[in-house]
Amino acid sequence: MKYYCATSSYEKSNIVLVGVPYDGTSSFRPGSRFAPNAIRENSDGIESYSPYFDKDLREKKICDMGDIPLPFGDKELVLDIVEKFSFKLIKNKKKLLSIGGEHLISFPLIKTFSKKYENLAVVHLDAHSDLIDSYRSEKLSHASVIRRISEIVGFENVYQLGIRSLNITDLNLPYRKDNLCLFNFDKVQDYVDKISSKPVYLTIDLDVLDPSIFPGTGTPEPGGVTYKELIDCLKKISVLNIVGCDVVELSPQYDVSGVSSIVAASVVREVLCLL
Repeated sequence: MKYYCATSSYEKSNIVLVGVPYDGTSSFRPGSRFAPNAIRENSDGIESYSPYFDKDLREKKICDMGDIPLPFGDKELVLDIVEKFSFKLIKNKKKLLSIGGEHLISFPLIKTFSKKYENLAVVHLDAHSDLIDSYRSEKLSHASVIRRISEIVGFENVYQLGIRSLNITDLNLPYRKDNLCLFNFDKVQDYVDKISSKPVYLTIDLDVLDPSIFPGTGTPEPGGVTYKELIDCLKKISVLNIVGCDVVELSPQYDVSGVSSIVAASVVREVLCLL
């Protein structure tokens, strides 16, 4: 099964969509490895046209390459496979949208993009800061992924929005008082102005949405943004030079209504429109 309208051949495509079904460090409620197929299945239930961006996916050349085949139980091998696979794609000048999976998948992806794009900026939408140095003695974890990414691209190049779950020591990390926006997206225009023409990697943890809208996630956090607020944020970000993106942390089995999977499929549509 492919994402709706993502039927272009790889050779003719400008945008490549790939699933990364990994949730090996999920610490509370695992299951995000089932997200890529749930998003594809539910994409059949939404229109190809985005009224928010006034664009239609039918007008874009998108290739859905399916899921990266990943082993179970060997985290370092998984990260290495994702890094090497993504490098081949961006080397061929494709814009890449990766669908997780848990948030740790962003680490090898951004590691790859940072090798190709000098002075890469990362825009991070999430309920959680993911800035702790290690979680249960694990330095490579969904809970520490942004800390590891900041060490690669520089703390000054990581811009966080919608955060409402963090450790107080996170606020003492470099540039966090300027580049961390609590609860909402109020700083997004300031970030856009600061980032300017830099290449940007956008990582969207779907639990940035309020659980009343998006309960199907491994670590739900009350007090989140609405879908419309998320779209308005994406519209402001769309003026940036976005070179890659991921959408992570749908765990479809925790929402028996299926609404969370539809929301995730819709977010993917909007991201495909802005790429």
